[in-house]
Amino acid sequence: MCCVVLSLFIDICHCVCVKMSPIRVALVGLSQSAKTSWAAQGHLPYLLSPRGSSQYEIVALHNSSVPAAEAARQSFALPPNVKAYGDPNDLASDPDVDLVVCCTRVDTHASSTGPSLRAGKAVFVEWPLVEDYDKAVALTGKKRLDNTIIGLQGRVSPIVLKLKEVLKSGRIGRVLSSDVRAYGNLGMRGKFSEGLSYFADQEVGGNHITIAYGHTVDYVHEVLGEFSSFQSRMQIQRPVVKIIGKDGSEIEERSTNVPDLLTVHGKLAKGKADIVDDATLSLTFRSGQQFKGTPGFVWTINGELGEIMVTANGAYVHSDSYKDPIEIKLHDHVTDEVVDVNWDWEDWQKELPYGSRIVAELYERFAGWWRNGKPTGDLPEDQEWPRLHDAVVRMEELDEVFRQYDAQK
Repeated sequence: MCCVVLSLFIDICHCVCVKMSPIRVALVGLSQSAKTSWAAQGHLPYLLSPRGSSQYEIVALHNSSVPAAEAARQSFALPPNVKAYGDPNDLASDPDVDLVVCCTRVDTHASSTGPSLRAGKAVFVEWPLVEDYDKAVALTGKKRLDNTIIGLQGRVSPIVLKLKEVLKSGRIGRVLSSDVRAYGNLGMRGKFSEGLSYFADQEVGGNHITIAYGHTVDYVHEVLGEFSSFQSRMQIQRPVVKIIGKDGSEIEERSTNVPDLLTVHGKLAKGKADIVDDATLSLTFRSGQQFKGTPGFVWTINGELGEIMVTANGAYVHSDSYKDPIEIKLHDHVTDEVVDVNWDWEDWQKELPYGSRIVAELYERFAGWWRNGKPTGDLPEDQEWPRLHDAVVRMEELDEVFRQYDAQK
């Protein structure tokens, strides 16, 4: 009897230890010298928070060289036992790394994460996945990859979660149409900071269209479903842009081949909950500031019984727009009343900087899946997160947008 009890005790202890073992993380792109560092702004606050560090442990850094990784380790006051890597193949072969998190420039995503992905490691890649759709297919094999995360965190933002809840409640009835007007106003009109000068080069794959618009259209699709067909038009309104240094001075002027205006309209496929059927979605995105004194983001969803309007200071509902109020209002067509739809952060998210709060939700959902034995297949909606195969779908849509642009030229 004593032996049985002891055996059960050992099994229970083993399960608890397995469950509570942190997910061992390698950060790719946490740099001391980077001109922009989403790794430091979007990822590090959660990973080093009490809640994050109870589920994750940073065990390695990967940069352009071992000395660069060592400098980052010292700069961000990480423990001396955090390993430093300069070769992605060496990182991929480290058995003590569970999750590789890539926050580098988009044209290095494939080379930085490909070896780890092929080695079977879990991989978190920031958006955009890679430079274009063909490279996305080459990296993923167009397969379902449960053991991955793509940085399309807008899908789990509190605004998106609240909109999905309102639509499911039936308060506005069947969705008839939706309209989005968004501005990429974190940047200046016709100007790029020195650290983002590559936004002027379409070949790199990271620019206002693929990043700001890409995030926006993705969380819109998360609420309303995908296009069944669409037409688009893009335009380069300012073919010459100024590159601005940290001190605000103009460094140079250069030509750009990246459009700064995009309009899209199309038919939405029938939604899962039958609330969207034969509806029209139209989106307009423009780089730079909006008309002075007006919102930088307006999204309306028109239904049979009412209409929802979301307003924010810019297109960045997935990250930066929360520095100013984001409002959701509902116009009830039956009563003709306009009411506020309240939303809020989880208490634990309020302890983090705005920019990292929604990224943290991705980490939370992934950790829950990891603890629960990494089940395959679809999860309950409140436990799901976007993965690399979801990114391939969005890359294909952007590929079609640029294909239509090339045809127009």
